[in-house]
Amino acid sequence: MVITIHGGAFAFGDKRDDLPVIRTLVRAGYAVTSLNYRLSAEARFPAAVQDVKAAVRWVRAHAADHGLDPDRIAASGASAGAYLAVMLGTTPGVAMYDDPALGNPGVSSAVQAVVDFYGPINFASMDDQVRANERCAVSDASHGRPDSPESRFLGRTVAAVPQLVRVASPLNYLGRAPLPPFLIEHGDADCTVPHRQSLELADALRAAGAPAADVTIVPGAGHGGAFPTAERMPAVLAFLSHTLGSHSLGH
Repeated sequence: MVITIHGGAFAFGDKRDDLPVIRTLVRAGYAVTSLNYRLSAEARFPAAVQDVKAAVRWVRAHAADHGLDPDRIAASGASAGAYLAVMLGTTPGVAMYDDPALGNPGVSSAVQAVVDFYGPINFASMDDQVRANERCAVSDASHGRPDSPESRFLGRTVAAVPQLVRVASPLNYLGRAPLPPFLIEHGDADCTVPHRQSLELADALRAAGAPAADVTIVPGAGHGGAFPTAERMPAVLAFLSHTLGSHSLGH
């Protein structure tokens, strides 16, 4: 099972946005769950993380009903969806993210693999990393502003709440529990989420003992539609085959 999580700056988007990736996964033999979550205009952090955790719990609790293996679940996302996928991979057992009111309390929300397409990881370092990229304009370094997607997601201005920014970062939870393998994809011409976010994550995962933290920086690739997702899907499928094993039912 692969759970896909759509992007959209935490503020917009829909699970149907992932249809091209979903079709590729289904053609390769994987079952796919695509989900929606509360957006930033509806609820602030940690609501979206709690929603995707609840989705994993639901899938695991109902796995037998659909002929699925509850011990072979991967999370995949792009941009804001990648942030949520990485949070799934780094926060198993963190109580604040498992809201029993959202269903299936006591069921694990852990995932066994994570695919991260150009996700934001550390809101505090994004602007400095944008400024360090000569491909990007000065105006692209706007993540610390009150109206940035990350500030709206937190419900507070990023630059004014360093402790909340730390709590909201998957980096804050490394070393607390065993980690799944990660596949990370990013373009070096991404001026929306700087590619150094992915390098920062990969370095931290390796230091924390993740079984894999495979990162590919794609030259000249940008964000969203400017990233060659379709061209990178063979690498994703190879990663999933390696981490989840055979995806044939009954094997």
